[in-house]
Amino acid sequence: MSWENFIARSFVFPEVDLALDLSRLDLSDAFLASMQPALEKAFSAMHDLEKGAIANPDEKRMVGHYWLRAPKLAPDAATTAEIEGTLARIHETAKAVHSGALAGSGGRFENLLVIGIGGSALGPQFVAAALGHPGTDRMRVFFFDNTDPDGMDAVLASLDGTLDRTLAVVISKSGGTPETRNGMLEAQAAYRAAGLEFAKHAIAVTGVSSALDKVAVAEGWLARFPMWDWVGGRTSETAVVGLLPAALQGLDIDGLLSGAAAMDAQTRIPERDRNPAALLALAWHRATDGRGAKDMVILPYKDRLLLFSRYLQQLIMESLGKEFDLDGREVNQGIAVYGNKGSTDQHAYVQQLREGVPNFFATFIEVLRDRRGDSIQVEPGATSGDFLAGFLLGTRDALSEKGRGSITLTVTEVTPQTVGGLIALYERAVGLYATMVNINAYHQPGVEAGKKAAAGALALQREVVARLAAETGRSFTAPELAAALGKPEEAERVYRIVTHLAANPGRGVARAEGAVWHEARFGTG
Repeated sequence: MSWENFIARSFVFPEVDLALDLSRLDLSDAFLASMQPALEKAFSAMHDLEKGAIANPDEKRMVGHYWLRAPKLAPDAATTAEIEGTLARIHETAKAVHSGALAGSGGRFENLLVIGIGGSALGPQFVAAALGHPGTDRMRVFFFDNTDPDGMDAVLASLDGTLDRTLAVVISKSGGTPETRNGMLEAQAAYRAAGLEFAKHAIAVTGVSSALDKVAVAEGWLARFPMWDWVGGRTSETAVVGLLPAALQGLDIDGLLSGAAAMDAQTRIPERDRNPAALLALAWHRATDGRGAKDMVILPYKDRLLLFSRYLQQLIMESLGKEFDLDGREVNQGIAVYGNKGSTDQHAYVQQLREGVPNFFATFIEVLRDRRGDSIQVEPGATSGDFLAGFLLGTRDALSEKGRGSITLTVTEVTPQTVGGLIALYERAVGLYATMVNINAYHQPGVEAGKKAAAGALALQREVVARLAAETGRSFTAPELAAALGKPEEAERVYRIVTHLAANPGRGVARAEGAVWHEARFGTG
């Protein structure tokens, strides 16, 4: 890699403490010139989006997560006032909780239990890990982010004896998301078993008049905060979804917002080389041929950024993974995202990255400052942080030697401003890239299809249970039970349902093994 190429394809943005090195991708002048019309179209679409245009045509919604850190840019005074008023309420609520003015039945709240799924958990988890300081945070934070009973039991075991000082924040736009609803019901049962009233320890973050909103009103929860239909879950970290848990944890949410706002201002500039999000989107397009031909591997060389790859998985894959484009043509777009952290990955999948299938491009995230104070030398003239930096450089070179492309993104340190900036950078890059490839980045029909399929499986389970209960003492193989339900084509799903029920005590379904595994019989009584 030549010094001249490094200079030509590296970009420094001191206003947002960011450097972007694209020198290890084949970004030729010809490619950049060929993409200029698409980039100008993307800039225009983003301008219209921020002005309040319907940017999500399928759902006929505006897309306004950028207004969250610049409320004056909202398309009307009412929206501006609502954003500003909600932020003030977040600060007021956090202050009341920290002072003990808003307390649990056992006294001042010490713990925070966030109940959500997807964007209602990934963003808060990422920010909590990136900016939290266990031992000095105002509250310890825990998450119910799945409908796994064992996972919830593990969290509740950590909270054992302290539920009376644990504040639960339930996050669901509709209030009907099964994972979040189940988490709320499990939490309510745990509080009830401890002799506590859940409502006196709970805050709702939800849509106005949603099912959850109605429950919170009827039961008299401590507070209710809004989720707006113009903010998608995966872009909600700078909305109440992310800001309320962070503020309660004691993190600097004003710094997070200011960092996002500064990055928004930088990435609003309609000039390629002055806009890091535009450069990032162009790099993705080049690396994947504009059709997801290669995966994106996120390699942050900082423990605090471990969850960034998980956060970006949803942001990028849910936004870009689309079957049809805006003209209704089948395109099957998307970029697969995975990653862990450096230098851990050097002892995991870097072997394949260097010598296996060349179906990826890497993004190295470099953090210059090692820690708050000085470091010891673990070898003469070298600290642990020097080793980490060396591993980054070495891994990058090892990939380059084999023709594996990479991007390197550099920041000085992990601060609220930096984290806010990274969130805003990738949000904007996703939006620009989506326009370049002519897809709707702001809906998620595949997710909705998955929810419908899950609902169908649960409906079938209810039929199975009812049939077995009606024929106590009789046993069925899975095909026999499916046929009895008039659904012989569902034998495989029926088998999986009864196998799961039989494995769990208290469900009333017994399994008797047959001569071979698939001849097992199931019944009740």
